[in-house]
Amino acid sequence: MVKEPLVNRSTGPVPENVRGTAATATGQWDAEARAYVDDHMAMMDATDLPSFLVDRSWNVVHANTAYDTLFKAVGPHPTAMPRDNFLRFVLFHPHAGSVLAQHETSWCLPMLAQLSAALERDPHDPELRAVRREIADDPLMSAAYQQGLPHWMRMVGPAAVDHDGAVRAVRHPDPGWDAVECRVLDESSGTLGELGLRRVTLVLRRAPAAPRAHEPRSAPRAHEPKGAPGDAVITRSRGHLSLVRTDPAPAGS
Repeated sequence: MVKEPLVNRSTGPVPENVRGTAATATGQWDAEARAYVDDHMAMMDATDLPSFLVDRSWNVVHANTAYDTLFKAVGPHPTAMPRDNFLRFVLFHPHAGSVLAQHETSWCLPMLAQLSAALERDPHDPELRAVRREIADDPLMSAAYQQGLPHWMRMVGPAAVDHDGAVRAVRHPDPGWDAVECRVLDESSGTLGELGLRRVTLVLRRAPAAPRAHEPRSAPRAHEPKGAPGDAVITRSRGHLSLVRTDPAPAGS
C-alpha cells in the first residue's frame, strides 16, 4: 500500500495570536517550526481519537477525522462552528449540548474559566474580547460569568482552569456507542506552547453503567452544584447559561 505524501498545511502567514518565538519578524513560521506543526498534524490524523489543535483564542487550526465525526450532526451556525472556534462552539452554539453532555457544568463553566484566564494573560486579544462582549450583551450569560463562574471556581479550585486529565461526558453520533465519557488531554508545553498552540485530544471510552433505580445516587462531587440555600447554580435559558440563586424557602412553607 502506497502512502500519500504529507501535505504542508501550515504554510503562509501565522495568525497574530499564534505568533511565538519561532515566528519570524514578517509573521511567518520558519521552516523548522512549520515542519514541527505539520508533524503534529500528521500524528493527530493517525489517531482514531478526536483531536484538535487550537491557538490562544481557541481558533481551530487543525482537527482530525475523528473530531469531525464526533460533531458531524451539529447544525450550521454563523459564528460558533466546532471547526472554527471551540470556545465559541461550547458557549454559543445551541446544539453543543447534543454532543457535549452535562453541558453547563462539564463544558461551559470550564471554558468560561479558560476565557477568564486567557483574558488575564492577554486582555487585548481581539477574538477573546469579542467573545467577552457577546457574553456581556446577554444578561443571563453575563450574570453567569460574573457571579456563577467565581462561585464555581472557588468550589473546584485550580482544576477549574487546568482541565488536562478531566473526565467528561459526551454523546457520540455513532449508534455503536452508548453512553460515552472522555478524558481530556491538553498539551501546550514546550515548542507547541512557544508557537502559541495547544493540542486537545478526547480519549473516548464507554461510560460506566448508570445506577439502577433502587440504588442510591453517590454523593455529589466537589464541582457539582449541590443546590444548598444561597448557592449559585448554573442552568440554561434562551440557549445560553443563566444564574439561579437557591434561596432558603420561607419558614412554614
